[in-house]
Amino acid sequence: MGLSKAVIPAAGLGTRFLPATKAIPKELLPVVDVPAIQYVVAEAAAAGLHDVLIVTGHGKDAIADHFDQTPELERLLAAKGDAARLEAVRIPAQLAHIHTVRQGNPRGLGHAVGCARDHVGNEPFAVLLGDDLIDERDPLLRSMLAVRQLLGGSVVTLMPVPREQIGLYGSAGVAPIAPGLAPQVGLADGDVLRVEKLIEKPAPQQALSDFAVIGRYVLHPAVFDVIERTPPGVGGEIQLTDAIGALTALPADRGGGVHGVVFKGRRYDTGDKLDYLKAVVRLACRHPELGADFSDWLTGFVGDKAR
Repeated sequence: MGLSKAVIPAAGLGTRFLPATKAIPKELLPVVDVPAIQYVVAEAAAAGLHDVLIVTGHGKDAIADHFDQTPELERLLAAKGDAARLEAVRIPAQLAHIHTVRQGNPRGLGHAVGCARDHVGNEPFAVLLGDDLIDERDPLLRSMLAVRQLLGGSVVTLMPVPREQIGLYGSAGVAPIAPGLAPQVGLADGDVLRVEKLIEKPAPQQALSDFAVIGRYVLHPAVFDVIERTPPGVGGEIQLTDAIGALTALPADRGGGVHGVVFKGRRYDTGDKLDYLKAVVRLACRHPELGADFSDWLTGFVGDKAR
């Protein structure tokens, strides 16, 4: 089955960014001059997923507004002859077909994904977390879709992390797949692994490996039934990691089987304040208009001992 749908959970309260997120959804905080969630929608669209469901919550109506048309503003910019800004405000509405659904009671990431069931139906779909921005030069999602097409089941993203940081992620127990399969989708042997077990946020000594699961998934629709019977886990929430872990034990004809794509590319973490600032700086240095001047200024600022 081909994929056309992506789900972006965006119902969190953004408490780590208070007071900025008191009235503004965290997902709309700018990374240079583009809201973080727009990068994620653009990534989905670039991979051919033009049907995007954003799972929102109370106070998040501005997210839908951002991806809507703004006729009054567009007329004003057109009258001024401001073609560059006119194009910039039109882009969000042109990226994909955006839908929203509310997660009335925030009960965890697994529950948020479960809220997409009516929209997704009985189709495989992608899940993209807005805290992880993947550089557009690294076609991670396309690779995951290709692996899913070749091997079926579900696909997660694996990233090696220091063992002392594994408690921030889901930890994956993995095994190799048959040699020669990964090159069929343009990946090297060893960059596609079979996932045998998953644990959410383990202590370092309980980690299954140094591979952490980060925020890109391609899921079989069987995950919806699994989510419904998944009890609360870490933090008293319904964890997506636990649901995907249950898929590893199911037979293929019931939607079982999970593989992981090892990601070695560029990832920008906007999940906490320090990493958010790092993401802004990194992307500002690549900005087509600001990059050169900002990089020069940054070099001087870092070298200025008097600052």
